[in-house]
Amino acid sequence: MIDAHVHIERGPYTRAWIDRFVETALERGLDSLWFLEHTHRFVEFAPLYREAAARDPRHAAWLARKTGLHLSEYTAFVEAMKVEVFPIEVRWGLEVCHVPGKESLVRKLTEGAPFDFLTGSVHWIDGWGFDHGPEYWEGHDVDEAWLRHAELSVDLAESGLYDVIAHPDSIKCFGFMPSPRAEVELASRYARLARALRDGGMAAEVSAGLANNYGRPGVGMEPDLLGAMRDAGVRLVTASDAHRPEDAGLRVGECERAMGR
Repeated sequence: MIDAHVHIERGPYTRAWIDRFVETALERGLDSLWFLEHTHRFVEFAPLYREAAARDPRHAAWLARKTGLHLSEYTAFVEAMKVEVFPIEVRWGLEVCHVPGKESLVRKLTEGAPFDFLTGSVHWIDGWGFDHGPEYWEGHDVDEAWLRHAELSVDLAESGLYDVIAHPDSIKCFGFMPSPRAEVELASRYARLARALRDGGMAAEVSAGLANNYGRPGVGMEPDLLGAMRDAGVRLVTASDAHRPEDAGLRVGECERAMGR
């Protein structure tokens, strides 16, 4: 089994910290761990978040707490770890917050970096951090949020920058769901997203992240989105979205079952 989304941000850049994740993964029967970091941790990616910081002082404060590392610190650690031997396959990557219009910045910062993969994610809708708390949804139309999230996901897939799309319907994180009328339009956007992923050779995560990190029941994608992925022949990878060693591989088996494996 694969866990294609494992964050190391809560510990130091050391082999001992990585070994804790690997030990948990072995206990859960995993064959492969894909480690990554969020781009918001690195000062070089600050332009991705300027709209969010300007839009809401809560976002600005959150980013100020999270940002401070230089990308070179992480890439140096990745290079050091890639010569190490682990008892399971270990890959190294970066989770990039996709922001339309910032593709050239992402390309410039990641070109030539020692990453095995780039994962693209939609965490911000035009500067709005929809996953920061249910109170952030005040004043937002739920249907419009879902449709815009899907549109941004299509833009991500069509950008040609990434190898994987993370948690492609994480817009449901706090249980705000689209109306039946919006679901009709979402179906066409999901079909377009799936075709773009397939044509770009990208994989899509079947993620347990909302269960593991938000306490939302269930894992994986909503049925309509998963159906579109299957119809298009998109490669699916399981993911825990772990942020702690004890969460590596957590509910990945459930993700496998959700995929019918």
